Amino acid sequence: MRESLFIKQNSAKWKEYETVQSSSPDELAERFVTIMDDLAYAKTFYPKSKTTIYLNGLASNFHQSIYKNKKEKVNRFVYFWQYELPLLFKQYRAQVLYSFIFFIVFFLISFLSSKYDQNFVRSVLSDEYVNMTNENIAKGDPFGVYKSENEFVMFWMIAKNNLTVTAITFVSGITLSVGTLYNLFKNGMMVGCFQYLFISKGLGLKSVLVIWIHGTLEISTIILAGAAGLIMGNSVLFPKTYSRFASLKRGALDGLKLMLGISPIVVTAAIFESFITRHTEMPVWLSTSILVTSFLFIIWYVIIYPVYVSKNKKPIKL
Repeated sequence: MRESLFIKQNSAKWKEYETVQSSSPDELAERFVTIMDDLAYAKTFYPKSKTTIYLNGLASNFHQSIYKNKKEKVNRFVYFWQYELPLLFKQYRAQVLYSFIFFIVFFLISFLSSKYDQNFVRSVLSDEYVNMTNENIAKGDPFGVYKSENEFVMFWMIAKNNLTVTAITFVSGITLSVGTLYNLFKNGMMVGCFQYLFISKGLGLKSVLVIWIHGTLEISTIILAGAAGLIMGNSVLFPKTYSRFASLKRGALDGLKLMLGISPIVVTAAIFESFITRHTEMPVWLSTSILVTSFLFIIWYVIIYPVYVSKNKKPIKL
């Protein structure tokens, strides 16, 4: 890469880093690593350049700043969800959007395929599941599957399964994002068939009011896990000025942080499915309130709040 292009691609970032004004040791450390990577690149290709001298000075400033700010002023546990995770959502908003689009496209493909091919639902959900659902519908309890187990046993099984699904969706991103896309495809197809099955039985609205009590959070975490997988996969495909290995380490770490951040939401979805969804007789206003609140929370925390934090350079105090 020509030095002029290298400077053009990174000058805005370096200018921002010159201030070194951050209360977060993690953010300082991340910036220091970034500058050191850029410095290593410059030393390799432009050893006698003014750019190399400039980056060396910038790295020295960060080194001093880090060792002056060893103590954290904010509880690390709270700080992560209050500030660090929202900034990750902001930084990787493109990957979140791509994951959402992929999931919706796969969902629609599955939904339309189910509409025009009567055997498609069975091929995706299995004959056993479809037959069980038809039997429950005939009994007048179409969502009886959510009442088939003890609440605590069901919670353990669902939480374990959903954490496994999101973890696999993320980890499979190491295959240059192909594995992540496959898992988004698989889950999108299942949800599309599942939703069409109830709509075809005249239970569309009722299924939304029941299933999406937990489904809003559950599907959101799958999409966010897909974003984490894309972050890791794209870090290998598009390393920018980093070596592929250095870029992979950064992408994997950021993806892992995102996965850690969404794990409480995964567990909350399992609680909803195990303890709340089974009450299919609940008033419409109550199920609607739970569903809408979950939806608004995801929109606020993943989209709106990260923009606020990014612009104000500080979180809302909790």
